[in-house]
Amino acid sequence: MHSRFFPENFLEKAAIVVIGILMIQLFGCAEKLPVIIEKEKPPLVLLSPSQYPGFSDDMLFGGLEKAISKSLDYLNKIPENREIRFGSDVYCAAHVKKSLVRFMEFIQKKPDRKDIDEFIADNYLVYVSSGAKETGKVLYTGYYEPALRGSRFQCEKYPYPVYGPPDDLITIDLSAFSTRYERDRIMGRWNGKTVVPYYERRQIDFEHILAENLSPLIFVDNIVDLFFLHVQGSGRVYLDKGNFINLHYHSTNGRPYRSIGKYLIDTGKIDRDEMSMQKIKEYLKENPEKIPHVLSHNPSYVFFEILDKGPTGALGVTLTPGRSIAIDRNLFPDAALGFIETQKPLLDINGQINRWVEFSRFVLSQDTGGAIRGPGRADLFWGNDPYSEIAAGHMQHQGNLYFLVLKPH
Repeated sequence: MHSRFFPENFLEKAAIVVIGILMIQLFGCAEKLPVIIEKEKPPLVLLSPSQYPGFSDDMLFGGLEKAISKSLDYLNKIPENREIRFGSDVYCAAHVKKSLVRFMEFIQKKPDRKDIDEFIADNYLVYVSSGAKETGKVLYTGYYEPALRGSRFQCEKYPYPVYGPPDDLITIDLSAFSTRYERDRIMGRWNGKTVVPYYERRQIDFEHILAENLSPLIFVDNIVDLFFLHVQGSGRVYLDKGNFINLHYHSTNGRPYRSIGKYLIDTGKIDRDEMSMQKIKEYLKENPEKIPHVLSHNPSYVFFEILDKGPTGALGVTLTPGRSIAIDRNLFPDAALGFIETQKPLLDINGQINRWVEFSRFVLSQDTGGAIRGPGRADLFWGNDPYSEIAAGHMQHQGNLYFLVLKPH
């Protein structure tokens, strides 16, 4: 039994301590047993300069100024005194903005690795993610902007609807009721007496419960591709005349995200070592009768909106390929400068993964996701080209995550 107010194994450890105290009292032992209380690490831990990693950027700063400018767009829209938390420390939005401006000015000089290390050591504080409890590492996955085929009208070729937000979807901000629920929201619908959970994927996609009352934004030709559009959060739908529309995440039904990849591993359908988005698509193509059951395992459902701009993250700014990451916004700072160390794939001449290599680069925290929870998870946005789809579909690698902020003066 666990409680949000107690660390894991608290009751078990407390019972051991109580038994120990009773034994002392019963047998009159003069020695006192130590009482050990474990303290969980904060999600971000401040490093000493001697612990800083070696900073290098495998993209040679390409796209970094653009990504920083998008974070600045966000920070310019919020109050300068808004608190942004880095682990146990708090900085105002104005200071985080100053940190980004200073770093952008520096990289315009095209510094080498030695210059970067010296500049950061002299000017910045560096925090590292405490990572997953079991490993102390961050599991990196990837996402991309998928391309689908579609039509504005439903027909035999394009039967699957893409929905915008329903009129009966209710969002409740729990932080208005208690400070314990900061940033917590629930989604549901009013049934005439109370708010109940909103319809889940099975009801929407396979029982067509919204079909009579909600007009779709567009129709697409493949329900599995549509499912992964939900997972990615945004994408392009190409129409028969050659033009396309940009679909962006608007809201969800509030149901929990469940990984169909994990489900297929647990049920023995796909080996863990072979798991990827591409492998899931291959399995479902070979077993079309399994599609409703497998996709319905994830009850979470995304509602979209049509916008003129490209993929947009949770901060409302356009994502930059290779530079934008999705993190748990309850634990990590919004719009902040980050630095990642993990692995990326190298492809052979046939476009297949040849091997994975270590890399590091600077990134910005500009997004979040239903599966991105805790200090041990991060999601890297790769872009919308063929390499991006391969990298995003196969990336499941451990690494480190750092955040940088100017030293206060």
